[in-house]
Amino acid sequence: MPRRLLLARPRGYCAGVERAVDTVERLLERHGAPVYVRKQIVHNLHVVRRLEERGAVFVESEDEVPAGATVVLSAHGVAPEVHRNAALRSLNTVDATCPLVTKVHREARRFAQEGNTVYLIGHAGHEEVVGTMGEAPEAIVLVQTVEEVPALAEPATAGVAYVTQTTLSVDETNAVIAALRARFPHIVGPPKEDICYATTNRQAAVKSLAAEVDLMLVIGSANSSNSNRLVDVTRALGVPAYLIDDEGDIDEVWLDGAETVGITSGASAPEWLVERVVDWFRERGVAEVAEHDVIDEDVHFVLPPGVR
Repeated sequence: MPRRLLLARPRGYCAGVERAVDTVERLLERHGAPVYVRKQIVHNLHVVRRLEERGAVFVESEDEVPAGATVVLSAHGVAPEVHRNAALRSLNTVDATCPLVTKVHREARRFAQEGNTVYLIGHAGHEEVVGTMGEAPEAIVLVQTVEEVPALAEPATAGVAYVTQTTLSVDETNAVIAALRARFPHIVGPPKEDICYATTNRQAAVKSLAAEVDLMLVIGSANSSNSNRLVDVTRALGVPAYLIDDEGDIDEVWLDGAETVGITSGASAPEWLVERVVDWFRERGVAEVAEHDVIDEDVHFVLPPGVR
């Protein structure tokens, strides 16, 4: 069993996730159950289950929501078509899209309206990517890896631009951007990078922490993009890393020979899950627990209209 735990800081909830979860909780307090939520409000199994216990009903499509009911749109954003469908069904729509995702939507729409082919760096099928591509499906081309760039078809427009999903690996995204710039020297991008502050900060924290630990545990659900990237970033530095939903996923075999274990959590994982993992180690005799501070965060987003 390890001798000590080091907890990455910052970790856990970002401002966008906190805003989205607060939105559902306040609507439940104000109006009672049910409150319908399109898709998972955030990509964390425990958070979704707790909200379900309080009366949130998660649906795959706005078409499943009874006409006239309240529906919350998840933090990952949606295509404009979803808003149109919701209006046709007279739904009371509360948009909990993270403001930083909304920024990417605006950028993609603006670049497309200016006549550019827009390359969206992201992961196919991720809800954020689906929503962003819906802003201008005829103009947006998805790029997932550096290797895809040489094989891209020649753009139909003179102008080309790029935007990115907010929860990617900073290093991998920079490599894709560099490849796009090499192929399209006149490509334009957003004035400020699209990868969100929380994703960037949590990756910086695990990079720093990796130098101090023998093993990293990342608390987050399997469908959480930013949590998976924390595992990737750590492994790229040669440190074993595992994604766990909670303490029940820990395999004690992983701990063999590990003196110091690092613990972090993705941007959609609540702090009480970290506390449960720490308690699991304390119950097994690990007494030394310390914070590894890298960056102070002080970001807050106001709640959506209709909830404030």
